[in-house]
Amino acid sequence: MRTSVNINNKLTMISEMSNDTIFQILEYDDLEGASDLNTSMQIDFMKKSKVKLRQVRIILDDSAVKIESGSLSYMKGNIEIVNKTGGVIGLGRKFFSSKVTGESMFKPVLRGTGEVFLEPTFGHYTLIELEDEEIIVDDGLFYACEESIEVEPIMQKTVSSIIFGNEGLYQTKLKGSGIVLLEIPVPEKEILRCKMFRDTLKVDGNFSILRTSNITFTVEKSSTTLIGTAFNGEGLLNVYRGSGEVWLAPTKAVYNKLMDGGLKDISDPDGESDTEI
Repeated sequence: MRTSVNINNKLTMISEMSNDTIFQILEYDDLEGASDLNTSMQIDFMKKSKVKLRQVRIILDDSAVKIESGSLSYMKGNIEIVNKTGGVIGLGRKFFSSKVTGESMFKPVLRGTGEVFLEPTFGHYTLIELEDEEIIVDDGLFYACEESIEVEPIMQKTVSSIIFGNEGLYQTKLKGSGIVLLEIPVPEKEILRCKMFRDTLKVDGNFSILRTSNITFTVEKSSTTLIGTAFNGEGLLNVYRGSGEVWLAPTKAVYNKLMDGGLKDISDPDGESDTEI
């Protein structure tokens, strides 16, 4: 068959990690499919702002991965899709947790040999390899992992965390050995990895996105007295204690403000800036 289609796709691999399965994060060099002026202007603006479209490729070699429901784009090769229900009891637990947490009921398992491509997005990704370890991540960050990793929602353990915390009532626990793919809210280079050894970390905001399981999380007043809390303007803090790692995304708040109200909210927290942007 003759065609004018150029099959040399313009994708750049920006990250790769391999174990039994190979995970690759690909980035499209340019988007050139605009068919109207408005779309063309938006694409041009994204290009100048260095916003890139990314896609994850997973290479299976007689291996298996779990993916977030609805994230599959296409796959090539001898690959089957399996939904593990765990019997009647397992199905009931999945149904209950999906209703309470809002998470998808099933994490499809793709098993076999071939290539899997997940939906292209403008999001940011990071790859982590666990070695008989356990991490807790924000709800919505999980995207894919090797089948050997256990994925389950967990509820905050302390009353203060549930009532006053900004981390959400439920988070996701990832346990085992293998590769994990997360969709993170900011680029990897803007993530701060805080390594702790019998230490305490206090965070004013909800920009902690990951912690190792041996780090405890509570919510505490920023001062020892209620009067101090009322007057110092800091309010309540998210407090992490123990030995391990906590990942922080301080720039997350800046992006949230840009999406909610533009640059005015950043330069003038009271929303009374003299200059409109």
